[in-house]
Amino acid sequence: MSISSIAADAALPAAPVQSPGVWKAAWRRLRNDKVGMVSLAIVVFFLLLILAAAIGLVAKDWQKEVGVPNAPPTFMGPRVEVSTADALASVVAKDAKPVDLSDIDPLAPKYKEWEERASQIKVTEAPRADTLPFGGDRLGRDVLAKAIKGAEISIFVGVFAALVATIIGTLLGALAGYAGGKTGDLLEWVYNVFTSIPGILLIFALAAVLGRGIDTVIVILGLTGWTGIYRLVRAEYIKHRSREYVRAAEAIGASHASRMFVHILPNVSHVILVQLSLFTVAFIKAEVILSFLGLGVPVDQVSWGTMLSEAQAELVLGFWWQLVAATVFMAVFVTAFSLFTDALRDALDPKLR
Repeated sequence: MSISSIAADAALPAAPVQSPGVWKAAWRRLRNDKVGMVSLAIVVFFLLLILAAAIGLVAKDWQKEVGVPNAPPTFMGPRVEVSTADALASVVAKDAKPVDLSDIDPLAPKYKEWEERASQIKVTEAPRADTLPFGGDRLGRDVLAKAIKGAEISIFVGVFAALVATIIGTLLGALAGYAGGKTGDLLEWVYNVFTSIPGILLIFALAAVLGRGIDTVIVILGLTGWTGIYRLVRAEYIKHRSREYVRAAEAIGASHASRMFVHILPNVSHVILVQLSLFTVAFIKAEVILSFLGLGVPVDQVSWGTMLSEAQAELVLGFWWQLVAATVFMAVFVTAFSLFTDALRDALDPKLR
């Protein structure tokens, strides 16, 4: 290599080292969080499960009566039922003196005749299972299929209502915190009007007026739940709007929308994600409460709330499996979703970079 070529290479400027973007760096930190990745896998599994239920791949026959009423879970085995004739026979067997069954039950002589007539009737109903994997409800419907279909409704309502509330609260909070002045005062007045009414009463009032339905529940929860994130986002935008990186963006000619949503929003995204997680959990619980009270999903659909409402009467009779199925499904998803969003918040938090 000649001296001139060496001098030419030395004269070339070094290639600038480009730092990874906000989301790429956050993904690298998230991959190192084992709890966050396991929680992400569980959340993705639930999302795929409800997608399969929505398109009819699983739990499409949740309304069919495939088992005997209150069929126990498979690991418990079938219930042993004693007929009236057998019960009366056992009572007679315990007595030292022979007793005529007609003395105890006047209809006893008719039992045999009725059984013969019943055997002659052709049964067209499909045979029902004595046990089901997670048990059956009072009509013989599969509790596992109901829990999967209920997950579709409850998670759909919780996630979409949380997204509606988060979008409304973020937009209004960003506008109030960034603009200030009369715009901020007007939005503060709207915020104070909503917060002056107890949230649970407002939810019940709107549910009673608008009626039952999935879309209605999403609208109600979204319109009544945005105030919490509005307050936090407004405070963050007030704090960030005068910082150096925002001033630098203003100096290079960035528009107000660019400064609000391109420069400031990624730096407050950890706050939004935390509120999204809290909203999702809270709105799933709210949907369960509304459906439990008869103000949620329609009667021809199922959710975790309607399952808990049915399980209330079944639990008194000792049939606990529908309550356990709905509770376990709800607890696993809510816990995994909360842990995942906590891990994502830590990955996006600028103070932890």
